[in-house]
Amino acid sequence: MNNKTYFNWSYGKDSALALYYLLQDPNYTIGKLVTSVNTHYNRVSMHGLPLDLLKAQTNAIGIPLQTIDLPEQPTMEDYERIMTKVVNSLKTEGFSHAVFGDIFLEDLKRYREDNLSKFKIKTLFPLWKKDTNHLINEFIDLGFKAVIVCANAKYFSEDFVGQTITKELIENLPKEVDVCGENGEFHTFCYDGPIFKTPIPFSIGEKVYREYNAPKTEDSVCNSAKRAFGFVIWY
Repeated sequence: MNNKTYFNWSYGKDSALALYYLLQDPNYTIGKLVTSVNTHYNRVSMHGLPLDLLKAQTNAIGIPLQTIDLPEQPTMEDYERIMTKVVNSLKTEGFSHAVFGDIFLEDLKRYREDNLSKFKIKTLFPLWKKDTNHLINEFIDLGFKAVIVCANAKYFSEDFVGQTITKELIENLPKEVDVCGENGEFHTFCYDGPIFKTPIPFSIGEKVYREYNAPKTEDSVCNSAKRAFGFVIWY
């Protein structure tokens, strides 16, 4: 049975590895990568990645991109209204399954399942409950490359952002930080690996420090982190 499936794409290492797994499974056909975009800034809602760079990434993967267009500061009501319209459209196109790269955040998994069950869309979590040490080492061993684009200032200085994920970097993380950053400690942009036809060129701009209010949606910057380092990244 071949199920038409869309992937909730966050452009980082977990999404890349989860997509790699699904592409090996003949039971599913990934028809779209779906990403939330802030239309005011023309950047991805999560961590401010420029839309041009996201498009370059998905073009290198070779799967069509669909954006979820959000206003500058969406309320939860805005978010749910826009998501309902998008999911209804995907359902009309014949999509029956949705994929996420979550690993062990129970509340977030339940939120996704509950919301999509209303549309009779089944959810897939290829990385769910897998050991994060195993996942990050497999990611590196497969030849994936990802750069740190956002880091919680509670754990890191600005020097941490802009670095590429390596085994040495992972081994030297603070003990309280999950090696995959699953609790929002850091986030990445994946720019090379076995799912890409070619590496994605980019350059790193000025590093910045920002304080964020409590998130209005599940896609807010660095999850619940109120203080974070990041940088402008260009295609």
